[in-house]
Amino acid sequence: MADGTRLLMHPRNRYQGHYDLAALFKVEPQLEQWSIFTPTGKLSLDFSQPQAVKLLNKALLYYWYQLRWELADDHLCPPIPGRADYIHHLADCLAEDNVAYTGPQMSILDIGCGANCIYPLLGHAEYGWRFTGSDTQAESIRAAQNIIAANPHLNRSIRLRRQKQPGKIFEGIIQPNEFYHATMCNPPFHDSANSAAQGTARKNTQLGLNTHQLNFAGRHHELWCEGGETGFITTMIEESVSFHHQVLWFTTLVAKQQNLEPLKKELKRQGIPVIRQIEMGQGNKKSRLLVWSFYNKQQRKVLMKPA
Repeated sequence: MADGTRLLMHPRNRYQGHYDLAALFKVEPQLEQWSIFTPTGKLSLDFSQPQAVKLLNKALLYYWYQLRWELADDHLCPPIPGRADYIHHLADCLAEDNVAYTGPQMSILDIGCGANCIYPLLGHAEYGWRFTGSDTQAESIRAAQNIIAANPHLNRSIRLRRQKQPGKIFEGIIQPNEFYHATMCNPPFHDSANSAAQGTARKNTQLGLNTHQLNFAGRHHELWCEGGETGFITTMIEESVSFHHQVLWFTTLVAKQQNLEPLKKELKRQGIPVIRQIEMGQGNKKSRLLVWSFYNKQQRKVLMKPA
């Protein structure tokens, strides 16, 4: 940030401060080859390299949760600490309505779980939640299923569904007899391949890197869609009206600050009574959650029930 203030992670986030790299190297020996020393002499990692980020995720998931995790090089591999922050802030929303917000009685829908399956893995590991993960790509579903298969204790806790209707989000995924305590989403935030490439170039320039390579990789459907972030979330808002009786909290990440006001206006236009913006921060990076519900607190307490 301009004033040099470092934004704080959620207090329950395990990834405060510096990584214990010596411990992580023991868990994942291949990670050590990407170690570097900062100008101040501190041991760190070359975060500009996708392989370093992927191996760090692999090491963290095993170190903290004993989860076995593999991911193809060209799939989206987002850093875990920011994803964990989303999970913890979502837990805070659920805790408002029920003290017993942990355990398998809580059912969460992850829109666009991707091949990495990060949110279901973290949500189950931290709070014991049960997840349904959706994705439009059969290959991503297969990759996520392989991660679940490598961790047999997850078989009853995470189920996956393919979204077969392009342009649809909840329709075709939420079944008539289902109830979710919350939905979550990390939507594609670019509106074209060219926009995604320009965003990568800007980011790498800010980092002082002479490369157009994404350090977190990602396929086109993971990085951009027609209408970009605003278009995707607007569709989500519109569809949420039809599914409001089956969901307590609708939530999504919003990458671009300038998109918040148009999205809030759309929520108000739809007559949605509970609208919130939750600020999140990791170091110098700022992000935010947009959260909405069709029910007030008293109504949510009545509706809070096992899924």
